[in-house]
Amino acid sequence: MVNSVTGLGKNGVSDWVLQRLSAVILGVYSIGLLGYLLLTPDLDYAQWSALFGTTWMRIATLLALISLCAHAWVGMWTVYTDYLTGLSLGNKATAVRLFVQAASVILIFIYLVWGIQILWGM
Repeated sequence: MVNSVTGLGKNGVSDWVLQRLSAVILGVYSIGLLGYLLLTPDLDYAQWSALFGTTWMRIATLLALISLCAHAWVGMWTVYTDYLTGLSLGNKATAVRLFVQAASVILIFIYLVWGIQILWGM
């Protein structure tokens, strides 16, 4: 069995399932939002604000935001381990990969907190 160091899943299969599940959640959310936009051609700020003022939409958006962060992390971790580990930098390749991964984690966390603040009006 493949061990994963992403911290999101216990192994590679869990990370794969997490990425597919987050993709489905993002797809359903996007289709729902697109449907609302198509069914409300004269959308104004008051309607848009009312939509995101409802608890169910805030919860759905929060779920989509968390899914986006999880999806991004698993995808970026895969890219980093595939391409940054293979750099011809000797021992420095691991340090470069760890730095880029840490920077990505920090950015994803900042975006998540920022999104929650925007969504819940903190």
